[in-house]
Amino acid sequence: MSKCAFIFPGQGSQYVGMGQELYKNFTVCRQTLEEADDALNFGLTKLCFEGPAEELNKTANTQPAILAVSIAALRVLTQECGLRPEAVAGHSLGEYSALVAAGAIKFADAIRVVRQRGQFMQEAAPIGSGGMAAVLGLDRAKVIACCQEAAASGVIEPVNFNCPGQVVIAGQKGALQRAMELCRQAGAKRVIELAVSGPFHSSLMRPAGERLAQVLAEVEIKDPQTPVMANVSARYVTNAGEIRDSLAKQVYGAVLWEDSIAKLAQDGIDTMVEIGPGKVLCGLVKKINKDIATHNVEDLASLEKVLAQFKEVG
Repeated sequence: MSKCAFIFPGQGSQYVGMGQELYKNFTVCRQTLEEADDALNFGLTKLCFEGPAEELNKTANTQPAILAVSIAALRVLTQECGLRPEAVAGHSLGEYSALVAAGAIKFADAIRVVRQRGQFMQEAAPIGSGGMAAVLGLDRAKVIACCQEAAASGVIEPVNFNCPGQVVIAGQKGALQRAMELCRQAGAKRVIELAVSGPFHSSLMRPAGERLAQVLAEVEIKDPQTPVMANVSARYVTNAGEIRDSLAKQVYGAVLWEDSIAKLAQDGIDTMVEIGPGKVLCGLVKKINKDIATHNVEDLASLEKVLAQFKEVG
């Protein structure tokens, strides 16, 4: 019997028009996006469908927008189509979608929390003071060593271990430039500075994590009904205390995506469905473990494909 995990995308997967097809075709999708608008007292749905892109790409908007579209697609899959996962995981922001899917956090609460999370992250480092870069084709030990050497010029750290040969680094501008240069010298195939507004997941985000911890202390969190894989530990979080702790740390700690997927595979997961905009995670999963079957659900065509696949498997 196939064992399936649902995985949820993070920031960077957003695009104008996301979720629109499912919205037009499923009542549960419409209800979900209306719930998001009500929770924020703001036209998030309109922003998802119509943009403008520069508004949608602002961190404080992007985060609730991706969460809302992901949960709308999830509810279509679970409520309309009856699919259930054995485990859930999300990349960075996507961890909130995973926790909603596992029944640990109410959707409306998650929407409000990630809106604040986005604002705190934006405010933790002034725009232009820090950044991020993807290092491709260099193993993680070498990337870590390059960051350690460049740290003489300021804060710089590996922050996303996405898949073999893809590590994202983040930090202060000068140190970031130095680390990028060192990674090139060490033999990286490519080093690409990312179009983001801050050094996310680096220790420079600690003030944001501390503010978020105060918000999370007030939010009702339950023990998850489905195993949830945490980014910061690549282990399952099983109770409210662990969830609060890992979500606060996740803002200024590295995303251990490669390790998380490897752990799920080790536990017998052989199929992963990426739910929400884009299919970035499907690509990463394939690079981590080519034996895992991947699917995504973001519109009618991808939904029908997944349903046909699961019907076949039974």
